Amino acid sequence: MSDERGPGAPFGDVVDGLRREGLLEPPPPAAEVGEPHEGTGRVQLTFEPAGRTFRVPPGVSVFDAASWNGIAIDSTCGGHGTCRKCLVRVTAGSAPVTRHDRRTFSEDQIAEGWRLACLVKATHDLGLEVPPLVTRPKASTVGVGRQVILRPGVQKRYVELTDPTLADQRTDLQRLRDAVDDLTLNPDLHALRRLPTVLRQSDFKVTAVVVDEVLIDVEPGDTTGSRHAIAYDLGTTTVVATLLDLETGTPVAVASMLNKQQPFGGDVITRISATMMDPEALGRLTQLARQTLSELAGEVLDEGGISPQSVYEVALAGNATMTALLLGIDPEPLGVAPFIQVSADWPVLHASDLGIDVHPGARATIFPALGAYVGGDIVAGMLASGLDRDKRVRLFIDVGTNCEIALSDGERIVTTAAPAGPAFEGGAIRCGMRAADGAIEVITLNAGASGDDEAVTLGVIGDAEPRGICGSGLVDAVAELVRVGLLDESGRLISDEAAAASVPALAGRLATIGDGERVFILHRPTPDAPTVECVYLSQRDVRELQFAKAAISTGWTLLIEELGVSPRDVQQVLLAGSFGSYLSPSSAVRIGLVPKLPVLRIVSAGNVAGEGAKMVLLSARERAGADAMLADVAYIELSDRPDFNDRFIDQLAFPV
Repeated sequence: MSDERGPGAPFGDVVDGLRREGLLEPPPPAAEVGEPHEGTGRVQLTFEPAGRTFRVPPGVSVFDAASWNGIAIDSTCGGHGTCRKCLVRVTAGSAPVTRHDRRTFSEDQIAEGWRLACLVKATHDLGLEVPPLVTRPKASTVGVGRQVILRPGVQKRYVELTDPTLADQRTDLQRLRDAVDDLTLNPDLHALRRLPTVLRQSDFKVTAVVVDEVLIDVEPGDTTGSRHAIAYDLGTTTVVATLLDLETGTPVAVASMLNKQQPFGGDVITRISATMMDPEALGRLTQLARQTLSELAGEVLDEGGISPQSVYEVALAGNATMTALLLGIDPEPLGVAPFIQVSADWPVLHASDLGIDVHPGARATIFPALGAYVGGDIVAGMLASGLDRDKRVRLFIDVGTNCEIALSDGERIVTTAAPAGPAFEGGAIRCGMRAADGAIEVITLNAGASGDDEAVTLGVIGDAEPRGICGSGLVDAVAELVRVGLLDESGRLISDEAAAASVPALAGRLATIGDGERVFILHRPTPDAPTVECVYLSQRDVRELQFAKAAISTGWTLLIEELGVSPRDVQQVLLAGSFGSYLSPSSAVRIGLVPKLPVLRIVSAGNVAGEGAKMVLLSARERAGADAMLADVAYIELSDRPDFNDRFIDQLAFPV
């Protein structure tokens, strides 16, 4: 309970928190209330002194945006405005002043732009100055509103031992155990080899390095101020590594790169197929995965100025196929019915087993998997979002080629996987492309425009000439066409005559290509450019999106029925993954991708897989929580449902 509650504002911070979660309607606009938004478009945040710029969905807090992208901002309350530690200065743009800001800063500081990052909503472009961490927080905040008590598995103890004598002939190990009596020291061979030499060279003044009560090293002198770990999000397309300072719980450096397995295919099925067709492919894929992890480790260590010898643990979250390929395990059983894993969890591993060149005794934690298509990355995401401990009805959706879905009612968690296909990543879309410079990511149609130039507004990544359309742009385009009436409920583009009568400002953008397929032109490179040289959305593209959204909505519909709740009971929808983070909530609702709920209840969760990997490194308790999900979470196989096809067909139509 906050000590800021008084007769005039009882439980004010609780009410604010409920409003941020979308459980209460926001108050009427006032001077201290942030700018409203409709859940569409993107805003740009620039963080100094890091010199990094990110595009995020509107309405995201500055604190969350920083957390997703590895910008360290101090906090202990989980982003609820009560600890008053997440200080930032708004240097470009403006941010409303909240009551918590007035209780935190002086009037001069407020005038200079100082605000609490968790209460600054990104409704427009902002420049932000983040001060360096000056305190060592007791808790490290990661994930979506989750607070993690800093209790890593990596422990260090500095001791000054007495010299052995003829009267005191205890072994070196026993002498160390007696001095470190709060831990059980079970040494590995590396530590035993170093123990006698290090003790005598350092005058028996040493630091014991312990990971989960295993003594992995003895270091000369006092090195207790240096202990680090690396968290990996092993994605099919992109791999992200975060170097963590385990003393503070904060990120030191973040790096990402394309998974070096890309030449073997863009999705898990093609990579599984590669191993089935070529007996040497598995070894090559394993090697490429390890090269990816190793290079990323080198990048974050160089950026942070940290020695590899001070990294004592790594954690990795990846889907079942990526994990199997990394470990050199044949993935074929994952790709064919009945879709069986070799194991749901993994034995104690060393970082060296994964090709990562850090401390020779460093341990590796790999997240367990619930099923062949609900892997460790989803377990990590559920852990980061607190799905296993929240009493609300919450829906978790990781949108991608294979869409993983989880639903919790506060007592039970059920999960499934839906075969969405490649549409969200630009695959099977005529003008589709990945989210890169030149990709259209935001689309707004103006049915009342006076001219063609004003009828379509595009947001393009990199502010470049449009070259294609990425997943978020695809969803926006279809949602807008439905909104203005150019797409009917069945997903069919209306006739030219009907368009001219109902939406004349946009009717001229309807055209045909090839064998008469109808298209809607989004961008013309020149006024007289032929349709084939334009960026357009075709009728076939609409169908691809319909199939993808129908698979996903069928998945969450069946989970809702499994728990005996209704769509309106869902109090929060978490859109996870790189695509989910940039998906417009209002567009997702309009096409039926998510339940029809207020946009405030739909949250871009960010890279929760990576956040989960951080959490198990920062807290041994969280690691135990991840392991417990194997017993606590139920997996439902959609392909085994006799009613799946009928449900799928029912979900093809767009909501009216």
